[in-house]
Amino acid sequence: MLTPKKVKFRKWHTMRSNPKKMSPDTRGIKLSFGSYGLKSETQARVKSIQIEAARKVIARTLTKTGKYWIRIFPDRPYTAKAAEVGMGKGKGDPQGYCFDVFPGRIIFEVDGAEEAVAREALRKAGSKLPIKARIISRAHKQ
Repeated sequence: MLTPKKVKFRKWHTMRSNPKKMSPDTRGIKLSFGSYGLKSETQARVKSIQIEAARKVIARTLTKTGKYWIRIFPDRPYTAKAAEVGMGKGKGDPQGYCFDVFPGRIIFEVDGAEEAVAREALRKAGSKLPIKARIISRAHKQ
């Protein structure tokens, strides 16, 4: 799983999440490495275990024919309180790391595989993530 080597702060503020005020991402919105990519259409926090599950399914589907790139890195800690613990008494302990994905962000890229195989790998990976995503290619407009 992806985790940062060290962090400056153990716990981050939660931030507000009003979907009406969410603007599309301005960075990481174009294909840089591969011919096909998985592009986010909604906003969500993607945990490192979800990224790892999607990465495994891409690697398994591509076999040795293709290459893939992960374009996001989970550097934001998220916390959770233990089960059946009452309200109050402070913030929970850090549980892992996540990445805030905004609409338009490319999450994975694939190259070196046939179109059908690449699209199938990205479709399977998209089902592992808590966002709506679409598959894009270099041939079509982004």
